[in-house]
Amino acid sequence: MKLGIIIYSNDPETIWNAFRFANHARKENEQVSIFLLGKGVESETIVSVKFNVVEQMRIFVESQGKIYACGICLKIREKGSSDLCSLSSMSDLYRLVKESDTVISF
Repeated sequence: MKLGIIIYSNDPETIWNAFRFANHARKENEQVSIFLLGKGVESETIVSVKFNVVEQMRIFVESQGKIYACGICLKIREKGSSDLCSLSSMSDLYRLVKESDTVISF
């Protein structure tokens, strides 16, 4: 199955759970892509004692999961791409939705 996940939140618990779910799907050998949109592009900079978002993101990338981040949303926040998230566009989001068997959002 090709699973597309869209994260539009900057709530630590929400993002942490989204990546935990994605990591579980990767363990089940599913193809998973994540698109960070709006506040979701802040995921990599979120600091929380209870919810280690960056750790879950690293586990996901190490398992060959792909993370895309909206370039315009990053630009608005004066941020750029990183080792975990590649700079992407609405065309990439469209392709993720079109090519996925299932799309969920957080």
